[in-house]
Parts: sequence; structure tokens; C-alpha cells
Amino acid sequence: MDQRYATNPTEIPGLTTQGLRDKFLVEDLFVPGEVRTVYTHHDRIVLGGALPGAEPVSLPNPAELRAEYFLERREVGIVNVGSTGTVTADGETYELPNCAVLYIGSGTRDVSFAGEGAAFYLFSAPAHTSYPTVLTLPGEGNTLELGDQVTSNRRSLEQVVHANGVQSCQVVMGVTRLHAGSMWNTMPAHTHDRRTECYLYFDLDEDARVLHLCGEPTETRHLVVADRQAIISPSWSVHSGVGTSSYAFVWAMAGENQDFTDMDAVPPTAIR
Repeated sequence: MDQRYATNPTEIPGLTTQGLRDKFLVEDLFVPGEVRTVYTHHDRIVLGGALPGAEPVSLPNPAELRAEYFLERREVGIVNVGSTGTVTADGETYELPNCAVLYIGSGTRDVSFAGEGAAFYLFSAPAHTSYPTVLTLPGEGNTLELGDQVTSNRRSLEQVVHANGVQSCQVVMGVTRLHAGSMWNTMPAHTHDRRTECYLYFDLDEDARVLHLCGEPTETRHLVVADRQAIISPSWSVHSGVGTSSYAFVWAMAGENQDFTDMDAVPPTAIR
């Protein structure tokens, strides 16, 4: 398990490009035949990637969690960003096509992943109680149509794990897909002073990239992000990006509350 320690805004101006990437970009979540995990001390979130290949792989129990099993005191949201695959949780098997979301509550002991071509993204946070495991197929969540083709940010945002949807302790999660010809996400930008948010960008061509803005609104930097790479965005940081083509991303949050609208907007004219 890779560990990323908490950061503060004053660090940003002094970071090199590599230093910025080391703190906020997760480049190697998906490795064939493995389940990779990254622990960020921002809201104690764990990001993971499971790439089962020809053989199933199991959710490990890293020593850093000091738990009897991974979900002893945690919950997890799982999104399949690859071909159809299955997730088995305590003997119950769920089939996840591309962009399906599976929420698994705390207390689930055994989780495994199967399906050649499947690629499972995991977002986990501490949980104080257990909620039922729920599978949501693409299109079954609450879809919001946002943006406009004129401003190159037309996108479909599907809320899945949230206060008025699949119940959780603190995870809020969904999938956004940009329409053809649109490249900007989350513009105008915003911050979440009460939550950490992470993005996983996917469905990018091999030679395509997203330029992701991060940092305080008046002291921004950018990260160049490739397919199936994740961004850790602390509560004080904006999170917005523009691609060389359209793409999709999984957004997930954890922290003080589950209010999707609890955000502090930053108009483009205020960004530096």
C-alpha cells in the first residue's frame, strides 16, 4: 500500500512538476493480476485498482489499516471502467458491465474480482456502521445534464452513492461522461472545504491527456493525466480539467457531509 501524507496549500508554490505528481497523481493503480491500493491521509481515503486478468484477484488487507480485514471499519464504492466482470462479496456474486457501480458496506469480509478485460476502481473511506451492498447499473442512478456545447463542457453526470440514492456512511460517488466535442469538466470550478474529492479519468485514447487544475484558486498548478490515472484533490484545492478529446471520469468524495451541493464556486475570473 502506497501512502500519501496530508498536504497544505503553502506547499504548492515550491513544488516541482515531479513533486506535484508525487503528492496528488496516482499513475499505476491498474497492474495485471494485482489489486493496488493507495492510502491518502486526506480524510483517510483509500484508492484502489483491481485488474484480474485470466485469474480472479482478492481485496488484500494491508497492514497499514491495522484491521482484521479490509472492510472491518470501512466501506467501498467500486466502478468497473473496463469490460464486463464480476465482484464477489461474502459469497454473493455481482456482474458489473462498464460503468456499473457496486457499493459494499463495512463488515464484508471477503471481496474478489474476476473477468478478463474488467478493470475495477475502488474508493474507500472509514465507516461507523454497515449499509447494504447495492449494485447500480449504468443509467439507474440520478442523471444530471450539465454544461453546454458552446462552452465545450456538455456532460452527463450520474449520481449513484449519495444522500438521495444508494446509502453510505460518508462516500459520495458517481460517473461523469463528456459529450463528443466537449473537453472541459467542472468549469466554473469549485472547492469542497468539508470533503476530499478524487477523480479517476478513463476512456482516454493512449495518446490523449487531460490537463487537470489543482491548488488554491489564486495559486493553481496543473497535472497532465493519462487514461486510468487518479487525482487526489484536498478540500482546499480546485479540481477541474480540460482534455485533448472527450473522456469520462469517476468522481468520489468523503468527509464532513454528503451534501452534493455543498461547494464553494470559483468563477473563471478569480482563477490565477
